[in-house]
Order: sequence, then C-alpha cells, then structure tokens
Amino acid sequence: MPQPGPDTILFDGVCNLCNGFVQFVIRHDPQGHFRFAALQSPAAQELLTRHGLVSTNLPSEPESVMLLSGGQLYSHSTAVLRIAHAMGGAWRVAGLGWVLPRSWRDALYRYVARNRYRWFGREESCMLPTPALKARFL
Repeated sequence: MPQPGPDTILFDGVCNLCNGFVQFVIRHDPQGHFRFAALQSPAAQELLTRHGLVSTNLPSEPESVMLLSGGQLYSHSTAVLRIAHAMGGAWRVAGLGWVLPRSWRDALYRYVARNRYRWFGREESCMLPTPALKARFL
C-alpha cells in the first residue's frame, strides 16, 4: 500500500500566533510529516479550489488553521486536534479535547481567532521560510 503524501497545514500567513504554531509544529515534526502554505498564497488558494472552496467563500481575514489530510479538509479545533495527534508522543494528550462537544471546542477556537491580532499582533506580509525549510512550504 503506498504511503500517503504529507499532510498540509494551511494557516494565516500574517498572524503571529499562526506563525508561532507553524514554528512549533516544525520543531516537533523532524520527520517532515507536514507541509505548510499560507492561506493568502496562490498555492493554498489552488488547494482550496481543488477541494471545492474558493476564496470568496472564506473570510477576508482567515479565522482558522486548516489541515488537508488524506483528501479531507479539516478546520478549527478539529484541525488542531488532528495535527497534535499526528505529531505523536506527548502531543497526543491534546486528544483529550475530543471529549468536548465540537461546538464548545470551536467556540473557544473562534474566540481566540477573533482576538489573535490584538493579543499576538500581525505582520505586514507572510513569513518567508529559511532555505532549509523551503521544501516544506508550498
């Protein structure tokens, strides 16, 4: 059975919290299971279009980390919990979040998302990966 390709994390490229999350995943994913694309990038827009989502269906300021895994697109708390699970090890403890109803998890997720620029700031443009990490970004 062929190995599935790497999962792709789509994130708000100008959000400091989102960029910190991407750096966290990179540090804890030495095998390179994940690829990354800023939601504002043409590569991410093309992936979303392929999965039936076009930028006109998305808010102008992306409110969610998204995960493309096994041909499925996940968002909000579900994406974060799946990412933590895929990182393995101690990060699987985050799986305890599955016991909460999705509406509660997503309400908390949206609260943080609405306030992320105020709490963590934002950049004028998307981050540029280092040459060593460039292959993991679309």
